[in-house]
Amino acid sequence: MQHKANTPDEYIEVIPEERKEVMQNLRKVILDNLPKGFSEVMNYGLIGYVIPHEIYPDGYHCDPKLPLPFMNIASQKNFIAVYHMGIYADKELMDWFVGEYPKYVKTKLDMGKSCIRFKKIDQIPLQLIGELATKMTPEKWIEIYETNIKK
Repeated sequence: MQHKANTPDEYIEVIPEERKEVMQNLRKVILDNLPKGFSEVMNYGLIGYVIPHEIYPDGYHCDPKLPLPFMNIASQKNFIAVYHMGIYADKELMDWFVGEYPKYVKTKLDMGKSCIRFKKIDQIPLQLIGELATKMTPEKWIEIYETNIKK
């Protein structure tokens, strides 16, 4: 579900009222924990965290004009989502997250390849998402991206 917004602040302004505080808290925990080198942008109509062209000039292989994506957060129709490309590309990180999740949330993990879905927005494990954000530096993400994803 894309919202018409040019900035992360505008994005939060246009989402449903009951989700604004949750999205602000999610955004803050990510910004407080991401290693230096990532930038917050609007990316594919979502709030995104990317490696800017100044650090990685090649950009994203699907569209080199775009910076290299890493994480996104979104208010979707039926859930709030955290998209994390590192989980998709790094089995060790995926295994860590799947193992830690039950320590924070009693409901079953609802996850796709890189998408973590939270239907109960009052049960988003902000501390765990913050720790997840610390787990990969831009340099490590570039290394994994170039080894496993970029063709």
